[in-house]
Amino acid sequence: FSAEQEAQALRKSMKGFGTDEDAIIETLTKLNVSQRQQVLITYKSTIGRDLIDDLKSELSGNFERVIIGLMTPTTMYDVHELRRALKGAGTDEGCLIEILASRTNTEIRHINENYKLQYGSTLEDDIVSDTSSMFRRVLVSLATGNRDEGTFVDEALAQQDAQCLYEAGEKKWGTDEVQFMSILCTRNRCHLLRVFDVYRVIANKDITESIKSEMSGDLEDALLAVVKCLRNKPAYFAERLYRSMKGLGTDDSTLIRVMVSRSEIDMLYIRREFQAMYGKSLHSFIKGDCSGDYRKVLLRLCGG
Repeated sequence: FSAEQEAQALRKSMKGFGTDEDAIIETLTKLNVSQRQQVLITYKSTIGRDLIDDLKSELSGNFERVIIGLMTPTTMYDVHELRRALKGAGTDEGCLIEILASRTNTEIRHINENYKLQYGSTLEDDIVSDTSSMFRRVLVSLATGNRDEGTFVDEALAQQDAQCLYEAGEKKWGTDEVQFMSILCTRNRCHLLRVFDVYRVIANKDITESIKSEMSGDLEDALLAVVKCLRNKPAYFAERLYRSMKGLGTDDSTLIRVMVSRSEIDMLYIRREFQAMYGKSLHSFIKGDCSGDYRKVLLRLCGG
């Protein structure tokens, strides 16, 4: 890998009349996120221009969004997406849920630090001013990045938690959402997987079924996302991708965000889950749903 060579190749693809989009896709998708950052710096030092500015002036639409996303450091990409979800026209609740329910404590802490540096306000303050009621409380809890990340399963506590969830939902008239939040947003993954098993025995139904029947709207979506991410994160993202493309029109924001943010983390696993869940490959789905350079770059990120 030579940052200088790649920088020169990118300059060449944009110089003069017309843009060589294929060359841009080729160059950027074969590099990883840290190599792309090196190219960014080298481009400025050897060519004396800003690569992001050059890309923005040459590209447009969803294709541009993917390319700029690839050029953004991982944490900053999440920061920008959260800010857009909170400060754009209307709130993009799906984006807030997806990022906050799926990132690790360390990732969330980095997001919080960078968000504050970038925008001068804290992520929590912006969540509080833009969302309401129980949904707000779940997001605030997730945004603290304070989940127990150990692997210890306390059997007695697992029994107690499962009983607690049962009594907070199925067993009573009305739902005690706080119980759901405090257990689902703080306990470690291994412990919660055990809680879900015990819950199934006590309630005679899966925890997801109970959440669906007891909650609604954004709160339901948020708690379901938490459960799905704990059980199988790649499957959660496979479902996000499927929903972004299925039916009329494409939810490009979600499609781009998942493809860009997971391309170097667990895309192989997401592809495998997608195939298992929907009987079609992610590759064929993208191919049928997108077109042009946008399709080309997404297929490269999808791979195989």
